[in-house]
Amino acid sequence: MNQPLAYIHPEAKIAQNVVVEPFSTIHKNVEIGEGTWIGPNVTINEGARIGKNCKIFPGAVIASVPQDLKFAGEVTTAIIGDNTVIREYVTVSRGTIDKMKTVVGNNCLVMAYAHVAHDCMVGNNCIIGNAVQMAGHVEVGDYAIVSAMSAIHQFVKIGSHAFISGGCLVLKDVPPYIKAAREPLSYAGINSVGLRRRGFVSEQINEIQQIYRFLFMSGLNNSQALDKIELDLMPSTERDEITNFIRNSGRGLIKGYFSKDAN
Repeated sequence: MNQPLAYIHPEAKIAQNVVVEPFSTIHKNVEIGEGTWIGPNVTINEGARIGKNCKIFPGAVIASVPQDLKFAGEVTTAIIGDNTVIREYVTVSRGTIDKMKTVVGNNCLVMAYAHVAHDCMVGNNCIIGNAVQMAGHVEVGDYAIVSAMSAIHQFVKIGSHAFISGGCLVLKDVPPYIKAAREPLSYAGINSVGLRRRGFVSEQINEIQQIYRFLFMSGLNNSQALDKIELDLMPSTERDEITNFIRNSGRGLIKGYFSKDAN
């Protein structure tokens, strides 16, 4: 059902049961899947690929031209997965020649005023809080939660199931399964509550906790901690995900646990 006061380019590919509310603009080279709701005053630019059963709230801008001076007009996309909610005034830029796309996965919630910059890769089942500002080339793993008002430096990687506290400046990579908080951003324990909610059993949680004791609380450097983890712990999905993340970290990891009372 398309309202007469919405503008839809004749070349846009829109499923029959998509609802487009008044005063929204949908440009050419756009695809929108079944059951999606486009609220009023939404702008969907060229290169947008929006999945099924999404909800995009007023003021959102999807597939805007990248805020990157190197962008030379290449044909790129911004992909929004199925069942994802984009709240008011969210901006999602399309990709550049680096990845040629920006992606927000399935079943995500991107809250009001957040910005997802060019070439970001946000996984499935993620929550991006109000006014989170995400620079270019950021990667966010599945089930990660970034709380409100946090700013993420370009090229930072955030592991799956990680939780980042509100108002944080994220300058380094955040490994999987942990909580990150404080200033400067540092390890604040594992995300045990989130893991239990998602079906992780005590044995898995205990193993993850032991891995991060070696990494962040033992006084070992990263290379020594990796050797200790692989020597003392049997291979598992969680162990291998963490060790691979550490080895592939481009910006280095956030700090380990510290006390404000420490000298």
